[in-house]
Amino acid sequence: MAGINTATDFTAAQIGRCVAGHGVASGRATDSPYPAGTISLQAPLFARHGIDLSPYQQATLNLDFSPGEWRLRQPDHLVEQLLWSDRHPPETFSFWRCRLQPLDARIAAVEALIYYPHPETKQAHHQPPALLEVLAPPLGSVVPGEQFQLWVEGSCCRLIQPARLRARLLEFLKFRVLAAQEAFFWDDGAGFRRWLQAHWPEACDLSDQDLTLTLDQARALYTELPMPPRP
Repeated sequence: MAGINTATDFTAAQIGRCVAGHGVASGRATDSPYPAGTISLQAPLFARHGIDLSPYQQATLNLDFSPGEWRLRQPDHLVEQLLWSDRHPPETFSFWRCRLQPLDARIAAVEALIYYPHPETKQAHHQPPALLEVLAPPLGSVVPGEQFQLWVEGSCCRLIQPARLRARLLEFLKFRVLAAQEAFFWDDGAGFRRWLQAHWPEACDLSDQDLTLTLDQARALYTELPMPPRP
């Protein structure tokens, strides 16, 4: 266990919509190689790292927060290179404490965990950046489309709106590009990210692809020079 977050209060709330998952965590998928479900297989191993999953249903609740994208850091629990199956290499997992309640308040809010298999170590069943997998106590009947309120620690779990953030970044760049023209631009995306970290860190939540697209758009809009070819 590592990376413990000692915050006692949740500082941000978001509304997500329940969507059908792959059925692998619960074992419901007919073609799953894990009939008992991956959570039931992983739970005893997580317990050795001090993570007790016994209060939670052995399945994930999949919440879609489109069109946003989650940026997750400083987990409450981090388990690296966990070998839980002989079917693929070890995986890394992070967990964040959260609180969950159906939007119609049919039940009281419950303590829950964001369950995050790191995509760089996961071979299949990847999730889009708008989706969170949540481990929660039994909630009764849950149907796709049902909305849930999710409370998180906002300094660790941030939901960003990439299109809106790109538009703000483009406006932020306007007069800087107009003043410097081609001298403003970098030969590599890492240099641009370092500059943003010093001048407007919020924009660093954007992906490398979004940053490149925004920089290309700034060059097209604010300079009179032709666009250089992309490799």
